[in-house]
Amino acid sequence: MKPFMDEDFLLQSETAKTLYHDYAAKMPIIDYHCHISPEEIAEDKKFDNITQVWLYGDHYKWRLIRANGVDESKITGKESSDWEKFREFAAVLPKTIGNPMYHWTHLELKRYFGCDRVLSEKTAKDVWEQCNEKLRGDSLSVRGIIRSSNVRVIATTDDPVSDLCWHKKIAQDPTFDVKVVPSFRPDKALRANKPDFRSYIAELASVSGTEIHTMDQLFQALEQRIDLFDRMGCRASDHALNYVFCRTDGKISPDAVLTKALRGEELSTEELETYQTSLLLFLARQYAKRGWAMQLHYGTLRDNNTRAYRSLGPDTGYDSIGTPNCAEGLVRFLDELEKKGELPRTILYSVNPNDNAQLDSVIGSFQGTETPGKLQHGCAWWFNDSKYGMENQLTSFASMGVLGNFIGMVTDSRSFLSYTRHEYFRRILCNLIGGWVENGEYPADVETLGRMVQDISYNNAARYFNYSGLKG
Repeated sequence: MKPFMDEDFLLQSETAKTLYHDYAAKMPIIDYHCHISPEEIAEDKKFDNITQVWLYGDHYKWRLIRANGVDESKITGKESSDWEKFREFAAVLPKTIGNPMYHWTHLELKRYFGCDRVLSEKTAKDVWEQCNEKLRGDSLSVRGIIRSSNVRVIATTDDPVSDLCWHKKIAQDPTFDVKVVPSFRPDKALRANKPDFRSYIAELASVSGTEIHTMDQLFQALEQRIDLFDRMGCRASDHALNYVFCRTDGKISPDAVLTKALRGEELSTEELETYQTSLLLFLARQYAKRGWAMQLHYGTLRDNNTRAYRSLGPDTGYDSIGTPNCAEGLVRFLDELEKKGELPRTILYSVNPNDNAQLDSVIGSFQGTETPGKLQHGCAWWFNDSKYGMENQLTSFASMGVLGNFIGMVTDSRSFLSYTRHEYFRRILCNLIGGWVENGEYPADVETLGRMVQDISYNNAARYFNYSGLKG
């Protein structure tokens, strides 16, 4: 029996051990999609206790605690202390066998706090005190965590109306050499059916200095913001869609839809899709002109629990996997851009694991000469970033495409301790490849294999996002 989480954790063959320890482990990190705060990086925030860095804003953990029958007041409530919240998480953790959170938690304890204790209700107090003592030093300030994780690039997720002041402050700081860049997330401009759409468009008009009454004016305002993001080093956009569609039949005027939305009138599904298609096609063409990548995340049913949404708001752990049939809409959308050579580098993520083969077949239809792997099947996302989910995504990608061109893992996290997810991914990657080699399915060419896992871990992302000046 192997010991729990030793140095060969998840590595089940000698080839896997060699690939991880000699090649993958030493590679830096490009975290090209996350939700951490640039303000906290700029200010080099320090945390008072482990709950602040671990449980604040982490709906992955909240869902587990809720499943243990704990009252919300002890999960997100202001009336409970940070210690009480931590204790509730420690109490449920031993029950989460098979859940990636069990592995992530103990990797973070080992790597950042030097803590080899197995977290449970019995050990919670000792772990709490050990972690909090470590947090009092400078090594686990936000920048300390980033440096110790060997991170070279962080791409945050930012609204077009942001003035990017914190990114500017970080870029002008000679004491911090990690590149922190924005990613363009224009979801609010797309959601013309939401109650806050009119106020958002007014804010966009104000920051861009452009009146917005027509689609051309909206395009002008967004292009002005895209130019700002580009000057600040942005190399990617991100879009969260319920499903993918492409409505270009000309039966409905996008301008007419925008006018209705700005009046606060209700939109039909056909009207909303027409407006969103027009805007998405415009944005994609702008990304292509600048060499950006377009990330499309889709397939999520959001805010399922009405009572919880009214109490806590969005992004609090009440979402689930949806089952929209997006293949035809996705293909039409990509093809509409490809017809005129305007398809940008594109990364496709479906939260539904049943879409893995579908996505791999779609990306094979739209590859280009701009870069190897121009179209990417994004890493196992959200409900899939487990050992099982990552193995499925990697196996599907390999079976239908060129795995050696894959751009690797992201944290997709709001926590600065989540960089261990890159280690978790790399161990799973090396074990999967090592198993194929040990089974006689690929030559035992360690030099070629080692270069491949280093490329997937870091080099491919550096090339794909035009960070070629960063050496691995």
